[in-house]
Amino acid sequence: MRIYPTFFKLAFSWMDAEKAHKIGFRAIRLAHSSGAGRILGRFTAPHPSLRTEALGLTFPSPFGLAAGFDKEGHGIEALSELGFGHVEVGTITGQAQPGNEKPRLFRLVEDRAVINRMGFNNDGASAVAPRLKAARAGLQRAHAGVRPVIGVNIGKTKVVELEDAVEDYLVSARSLAPAADYLVVNVSSPNTPGLRLLQNVETLRPLLSAVGETADHAAGRHVPLLVKIAPDLSDEDVDDVARLALDLGLDGIIATNTTISRDGLASDAAKVEACGAGGLSGAPLKQRSLDVLKRLKAAVGDQLVLIAVGGVETAADVQERLDAGATLVQGYTAFLYEGPFWAARINKGLAKGR
Repeated sequence: MRIYPTFFKLAFSWMDAEKAHKIGFRAIRLAHSSGAGRILGRFTAPHPSLRTEALGLTFPSPFGLAAGFDKEGHGIEALSELGFGHVEVGTITGQAQPGNEKPRLFRLVEDRAVINRMGFNNDGASAVAPRLKAARAGLQRAHAGVRPVIGVNIGKTKVVELEDAVEDYLVSARSLAPAADYLVVNVSSPNTPGLRLLQNVETLRPLLSAVGETADHAAGRHVPLLVKIAPDLSDEDVDDVARLALDLGLDGIIATNTTISRDGLASDAAKVEACGAGGLSGAPLKQRSLDVLKRLKAAVGDQLVLIAVGGVETAADVQERLDAGATLVQGYTAFLYEGPFWAARINKGLAKGR
């Protein structure tokens, strides 16, 4: 019997969503610092049959945590103890910034969805880099064999003009690439003004080329580089990004980020409107995210690693993405609704099918 949905309803559903997130994340980190997380990890560790080769790395499971939950690298080890095969940190910007004004995170419980306009609130690349280095060392000590993978998602600082965006991304690449297992260029959040304009292939080409070269130089090795795209791109734009990724020799594409669409929601329209602007994530994104994945797979075949994210809730959802061409799958929003044993349940379901 699962008790977390009842606990969520009683303890968190009435609370400000961002405050609830901070309390829950603090509890997860406390479990790690007290030593309870390591004990828990013995029961949540993915079965060896789930090990997945991608990006030149070995992932303990194909299922990981998407960027957005741990924005600043405070809980990588703690989250890994819950069974995630990888944790993608971020989005991190070249400069520290507070993000948008609160409230900026809203639940649509009827849709098992979230609307956020956080605005890349984070401490900045130079502050996050030492945390990544420490977490990587900690994971290596705790895992004699295959350790969970650390991804790092970088974006544009809000106050930086679009014409200066490349150099801003390079600030993050120089600081963060040495401790990253892979790096993601985020040009698809709807919450930084003008950011999505960078998805235009003419703008995206020099950005990705510069970030890739700088990251490899800073790390002294090849750092796998991916780009994260929006579900709101037209099919033709998705095809253009796929061709560009192949042309540049990128390692992969993450599909997809949040959507600005509000179509097909079960929640009261007035409630949705009251939430205001922001990116929608969760169950309503499932079909479009899957469609984008399938289109990318048709375009790139096996030449790129595709990471699917958007509307993933169950082991069956994860397997559907894997069957549709994803090598790795990420989740986030359902974590808020399903609780700390969500990843372990998904891993268990996946292992049953192996």
